[in-house]
Amino acid sequence: MATMRYELWIGLRYTRAKKRESGGNRFISFISLTSMLGIALGVAALIVVLSVMNGFQKELRTRILGVAAHIQVTGPAGGELADWDKLSQAAAQHPRIQAVAPYVQAQGMLSFDQLVRGVMVRGVLPEAEEKVADFEQHMKVGHLSLLRPGEFGIILGTELARALQVTRGDKVTLIAPQGMVTPAALLPRLKQFKVVGIFEVDMYEFDATLALVQLNDAQKLYRMDDRVSGIRLKIDDLFAAPRVSREILRLLGDDGSLGVSDWTHNHANFFRAVAIEKNMMFLILLLIVAVAAFNIVSTLVMAVTDKQADIAILRTLGASPLGIMQIFIVQGALIGCIGLALGVAGGVALALNVDVVVPAIEHVFGMQFLAKDVYYITELPSDLQWRDVVVIAGVSFGLTLLATLYPSWRASRVNPAEALRYE
Repeated sequence: MATMRYELWIGLRYTRAKKRESGGNRFISFISLTSMLGIALGVAALIVVLSVMNGFQKELRTRILGVAAHIQVTGPAGGELADWDKLSQAAAQHPRIQAVAPYVQAQGMLSFDQLVRGVMVRGVLPEAEEKVADFEQHMKVGHLSLLRPGEFGIILGTELARALQVTRGDKVTLIAPQGMVTPAALLPRLKQFKVVGIFEVDMYEFDATLALVQLNDAQKLYRMDDRVSGIRLKIDDLFAAPRVSREILRLLGDDGSLGVSDWTHNHANFFRAVAIEKNMMFLILLLIVAVAAFNIVSTLVMAVTDKQADIAILRTLGASPLGIMQIFIVQGALIGCIGLALGVAGGVALALNVDVVVPAIEHVFGMQFLAKDVYYITELPSDLQWRDVVVIAGVSFGLTLLATLYPSWRASRVNPAEALRYE
């Protein structure tokens, strides 16, 4: 304990400079201060950037799953399901399934006043669809319940409605690719639908191409009788979707007649891109911490050169080479720990208040980082995960300790006789 006390005391003493100390000591302390600030800046930047990346990932996942289901069950090779009602009841027996909804999905073209747009038509049962998706909370005009069988109502995405220049109450013509064979020619199937609602999920893929109709109306238009394209399942934990989908496949019969896919498979590219970007940002910003941490090397090398006489005296008083190493390891570790503590505190505080800080900066400079006419996400989302904070702190502290090894080893190799020859 006594040995550790003197090593801690000397290491702390070397970290700071008092007024009576030489200019060289004050310069070393200045380098120590810049190393602390560099580590603090790098750690804070890492925490904030990873929190924002987590926020984007969470926001993207929320918006996608507001329209897409956790798990989908389809026929072989994406074909139709004839006994979907029995399959729905069987799937609902799984303890993690919260809701089941059938759907019809097909391609089509919408026409209005000489404007034509290709669309993905989804036939739904409003009361069941609301349990597996969040369409209702994304409705800008109308309600999902306005889709009633036989009334041929349709709900469009905002971008699709804007492209067709339609509003609620307008009648659009839906053209199905399945044609009608007549003695004269093969004629396309046409049906007028009344726009009863408009939704906006802030995902261009859905807002510009998706149209919702009632399930029975879709079955009539596409001549599917009582068949559907598949059933959509919602589970209690969306991250368990891959495992639950495999269990559902075994439950329904793994004989190749069914296809089961989950959201991680259907939208893998989105989340893989965000994950890769997050990892690359971590590595790039970690270089800031690495540069600041290795500034400690120059600080300690200068300290060892300046304190050679002190080291020699300590050695003659009985200090071991390991004790000399520990003195300078303590000095470097103190620099790293102080910078790390400041960085973690500042990074966590900023990550938790991004929604306040960013609007304040935008107000001061009179600009908007995420313009509404360019980006669909107009606010920087932040999702602070303590696991990331622990990893960042651990890696940064490891780099700090690594930076202390060479200067400390060099200090332990100082020859007392050589150091005191000209003193």
